[in-house]
Amino acid sequence: MARNKPLGRKLRLAKAAKSNSAVPAWVIIKTMRRFTMNPRRRHWRVSKLKK
Repeated sequence: MARNKPLGRKLRLAKAAKSNSAVPAWVIIKTMRRFTMNPRRRHWRVSKLKK
């Protein structure tokens, strides 16, 4: 990928990086283990993003 990215692509990549995190431990405790997994979790090798 190019070093100089268009702003739109950079924002999309930043959003994907932020949303690729696990559910915080305090949320799991607060919801009494009702929400333990992030359904939108993505692995960089398995599934690719749209450019």
